[in-house]
Amino acid sequence: MSSKQLVIGMPAGSLANPNRGGNLINLLDAAGFKTRGYENGGPTTFSTANFLFGWDGRPQEFGSQMMLGELDIAIAGDDWIHERVAELKIEYSEKLELEKVLSLKRGGVRIVGITNDSNPSDTVEDCLSKLTSEKKLINVVSEMPYLAVEWLQEKLKAIGKYEEFCSWSVQKYKTPPKNDTGIVVYETWGKTEAKIKNGGADIGIEITQSGSALRNYGLKIIDEIMTSETGIWINPAIKDDPEKLDLLKMFLLNLHGTINAENRVMLLFNVPAEKKSSIEKYLSEYNLYAEEPTINPGKSFAQYSIQVETNNPRIPLAKVRYELTKHGACSIDTVPLLSSIPDLEIIQL
Repeated sequence: MSSKQLVIGMPAGSLANPNRGGNLINLLDAAGFKTRGYENGGPTTFSTANFLFGWDGRPQEFGSQMMLGELDIAIAGDDWIHERVAELKIEYSEKLELEKVLSLKRGGVRIVGITNDSNPSDTVEDCLSKLTSEKKLINVVSEMPYLAVEWLQEKLKAIGKYEEFCSWSVQKYKTPPKNDTGIVVYETWGKTEAKIKNGGADIGIEITQSGSALRNYGLKIIDEIMTSETGIWINPAIKDDPEKLDLLKMFLLNLHGTINAENRVMLLFNVPAEKKSSIEKYLSEYNLYAEEPTINPGKSFAQYSIQVETNNPRIPLAKVRYELTKHGACSIDTVPLLSSIPDLEIIQL
C-alpha cells in the first residue's frame, strides 16, 4: 500500500455479489474503477486505477477502521456506521466523527423496533411503560446492540423511567445477565425475529425493507429507528491531506456521474430549419434541457441532443420521442449513458 493511494473499505457480503446489492461491481466499473477479485471474496484490486487500494472487510468494522486510520474512506450502510459511532461513544467514551459524502442510492432499508404481534402495545413507549411496570430487567435482541442501547435509553427518558433503568449491558445471546436491573442487549448474528417469536426477548431491532418477513413471524413494528442506504463515508481527517483529498474528489465525481446517468438516455435528433422554433418551444415547456439545448447547426438541418429520464411517469420516454416527431424532428437516436457529470462543484467537501 502506498501513501499516495486512496484506501477504500470494500464491503464483503451481498454488495460483493454481482447479482445482489445493487450491483456495486458494475457501478464501480462504469465509473472507471474496474475491480478484480472483489466478486470472488478478494483480495480486491483496481485493475485500471492503481491510485486506489481496496481493503476487503465487513461494513460492521469500517467505522472503527476509519477512526484508526486504516481506511481513508469506506463503502458502507448508514446503519453500521451509526452502530460503530454509538459503540465508541457508549462503551469507550470516544467521539467518532465520520462524514457521509455520497449516496450510492442502493441498499435502502429500515431499522425498526419489533415485538410480538400479541403484545397489546403498538408503540415503543407503550411497550416500555408496560415492561417497566412488570419487571426489573428488559431483554433485548439486536444485531446492532449499541444502536439498541442508544434507542432504548432515549425512549426510557421520554417516559420518565431512565433513572430506574439506566443500567445496561451488551452480551452474547443468553449469557448470564451482568446487571439485575435496566436493560440487557443480546447481540445476535441473524434470525433476530425468531428469538422474539419464541419468547427469547421482550423487544428486538431488525433490518427490513417491506416488513413482510416480520409479519410472517407474527411480529409487529413498534418504532422506526432510522432508514439506511449504502454510501461513501470518510474520516474528515482526509481533508488535511491535499493529495488524498484530490483522489477522493476524483473518485466521488466519477461515481456521481455514473449514478446521475442511471435511468437516463441521450436523445439525438435532426430538426429542419423551419421547425426549429416549434421544437425549442416544446423542449422548453417540458424542461427537457438544462442551461440550453445542445445544437450542432447544419445547412438545412440542425442536430439536437437532450437527456431524458427513462422512468419519469410525467413525460415517458416513448411520448417524448413521439412528440418530437410531431414537432418536426427526424432521425431520432436513443443512446444509453454511462456517466453524466454536471461540473466539479457537485462534490462538496
